[in-house]
Amino acid sequence: QVQLVESGGGLAQAGGSLSLSCAASGRTFSTYTMAWFRQAPGKEREFVAAVSWIGGNPYYADSVKGRFTISRDNVKNTLYLQMNSLKPDDSAVYYCAARLSPASTPQEHLYDYWGQGTQVTVSS
Repeated sequence: QVQLVESGGGLAQAGGSLSLSCAASGRTFSTYTMAWFRQAPGKEREFVAAVSWIGGNPYYADSVKGRFTISRDNVKNTLYLQMNSLKPDDSAVYYCAARLSPASTPQEHLYDYWGQGTQVTVSS
């Protein structure tokens, strides 16, 4: 079992930045591929970014490529998402997810564990 707790959400202005964290506990964090997803009101949950268990090959949705950076610290058992040049369309609940596989994937159903989410609101 893995428990995931997100933090760092809040309110930002368009063009601003926010940083999210996801603290993991339970099984060995370093063996999991980790990802961020988000869900805006009235919309399906969508993939944002993923990073493999060794921290390489970060994978991004086209909508955030060049603006968001995913990273992980396997010593601190923490996943991060640095969000820059924020847009109102980035407003959503952001979820941290984990899967016991070395392969990054944007497919939501392949992730085994989920956090409760943290709200990000970007004003225009």
